[in-house]
Amino acid sequence: MNARQIFLFQLTLLYAAFSLLLLGGHAFLLKRGIDREVLVIANSIIYIMGIIAFLLQQKALEDKNPQVFVRSVMATMMIRMLICVVAVVFYKFLSGDAFSSTAVFISLFLYLIYLAVEVAAIMKLNKNKNG
Repeated sequence: MNARQIFLFQLTLLYAAFSLLLLGGHAFLLKRGIDREVLVIANSIIYIMGIIAFLLQQKALEDKNPQVFVRSVMATMMIRMLICVVAVVFYKFLSGDAFSSTAVFISLFLYLIYLAVEVAAIMKLNKNKNG
């Protein structure tokens, strides 16, 4: 398997693990007032964003101009932040008084885990010692 397939497998495994935890921990989350649906949707959004960002950054790594990679990283970061902000505002608008800030913070923690896996994969792909 090449590096791209390994990363996609790792990311899918992470997604599946979090999804199973969320499905299995329904009673635990419900007891603490954490909205499980928010976590499931956030996990899915972060998973999709991770795949898209990785593919864009991997393509940018192939370019001879290092600025292309930097622009790619900055663009995906800005798009991710925008999507996260829009998702939280949308959730706040839809939920009203039932807003679960704990679910939002857990989602942000999920984002950091996915980001760490993605950065590790990109660093493995970047074999350029001068970069």
